[in-house]
Order: sequence, then C-alpha cells, then structure tokens
Amino acid sequence: MINFHRNERAASLPARLSRSWLLVSAAATEEVIAQALESEADSVIIDLEDGCPADQKDAARERVVAVLNGGAASAWVRINGIESDHWAKDLEALNNAAGLKGVMLAMTEHPDHVTRTAMMLPAGTPVIALIETALGMVNVVRIAKAPGTFRLAFGQGDYRRDTGVSDDPIALAFARSQMVLASRVGGLAGPIDGPSVGKYGSDLIKDCAVTTSHGMTGKLTLDPAQTETINLGLAPSSDEIAWARELLQKSEGDSVPKDGSYLPRLARARKVSSLAKTYGLWRS
Repeated sequence: MINFHRNERAASLPARLSRSWLLVSAAATEEVIAQALESEADSVIIDLEDGCPADQKDAARERVVAVLNGGAASAWVRINGIESDHWAKDLEALNNAAGLKGVMLAMTEHPDHVTRTAMMLPAGTPVIALIETALGMVNVVRIAKAPGTFRLAFGQGDYRRDTGVSDDPIALAFARSQMVLASRVGGLAGPIDGPSVGKYGSDLIKDCAVTTSHGMTGKLTLDPAQTETINLGLAPSSDEIAWARELLQKSEGDSVPKDGSYLPRLARARKVSSLAKTYGLWRS
C-alpha cells in the first residue's frame, strides 16, 4: 500500500484559493496517484470521467474509495455527467469516502445538475461545475447561483468540440469572461481555466497570463510538471507585491496623496498582500 501524503502548504490552502488543479486518472496505478498527491499542485482531482476508460470505471471507483479511506489521502474527484449511467454509481460510492474534499461534475449544463449532485452527497460537500458545452455556457449564471456550486471550471477541449471555436485566446475570450461574470454574480471564487496541454516554461506562463487577464484564478492541468509554473503564474507577481508593500507602508504613515483612486488602490494592495502571504510569497 502506498503511503499517500500532501505537502503541508497545499494541504492547508483553502480550495477557493487553489491555483493549480491537477487531474490524475482513477485508473492509474497507486504509484502515479501518489505522485500527483505529492506534487506541488494546490488541489488534486482523481478523474473518474474522461481520464478513466469505460471498461475500467467500476474497478477504478472502488480503488478511489479505498485510497480516500486509507487515512492518508484527501482529494477531489471528477465524476461522470448526470446523463451518464455512472453518475449515480459515482455518488453512491463517494458517500463512503472519508477523504473526499469535493467533486467536480462533468458536463454541467443546468443548475439542477449541481443541486441534484449535492443532494446525493454528504451535506456541505462542495461541487465544482465543469462547463463544457454551449448549453452550459448559456446557463452559466444560473449554474453559478445554484445551491451547492462551489466554483466554476472551464472544460475547454469539450467546449471547443461542441462549438467549433479555435484555441485562439481571442476566440475563447467571451467564454472566459462569461464564467468570470457568472462567478461574481454567484458570489463564487474566480473560475478555473482549462489546461494547457504540452506547454511548459515561458509558453505556459503566457497561457497563465491569459487566464489572469480575464479574471480567472485557477487552472486545470494533466501534468504534475506544470504545477509549480501555474502556481507562479497565477500568484501575485514580484512587482505587484513590491507595489502593494510600498502602498501599505505609506498608508500606515498617512503619507499617500488622497484622491478618488486611493481606496480602490488600497483595497487592491490589501488583496495582493493577503494572497501573497497565503501563497508564502510575502517576504520581509
């Protein structure tokens, strides 16, 4: 039996502030799942949907419950969409998973998809609504306001297949902006962007810049090697931290000129300070 564990930083981070969301197949070996749980990902999602072949779902579901009941692991689980025959099976099994942090619901298209899912889980279990179709995007505000919705996530690949939209950031700008506005209206944390498959280093940093420019605050990944870059790319930059520290120091001495922009800038500086401290970036 593998001794699963999470690093202390990731284990203590509230999921509403998670930047990197690492998907790992439920059909993977225990060694691969252990690698995911030991990565620098802020949150780990064990995938019972696309990442798990249909003929392996039943066995994988049992393995996931065993892992989450082992006493050393806690994780999120992506479950199959409500139209799937596996949806009810996933929920029934996860009711007995002690280490379940929450679920990501695939193919969310209506608010009642979230509500019905939440009602079949232990009270208070958070549900991330994965928006992957045109219908889901049209209903995204109602989904964000549905009882049980914790955050929104962008299933970019399936959304592109459903709509024919390219992967150009401009082509996807409307969808990303819709999810950000819906999250704000629904009182949710910023939405989680789709993955950047096969990108690393500066290329991945550029994609993270697209994510943050739209107001999204998390990003899916399929590769543990991407997690540290995503965490860096979605955290306050060194320039932002320096600016926030300077403004906060001046505000304490009441030496900042007061105009109409002061209070919004002060609020932004406090937010940057809080995030930087949470992510371990606020150095003296």
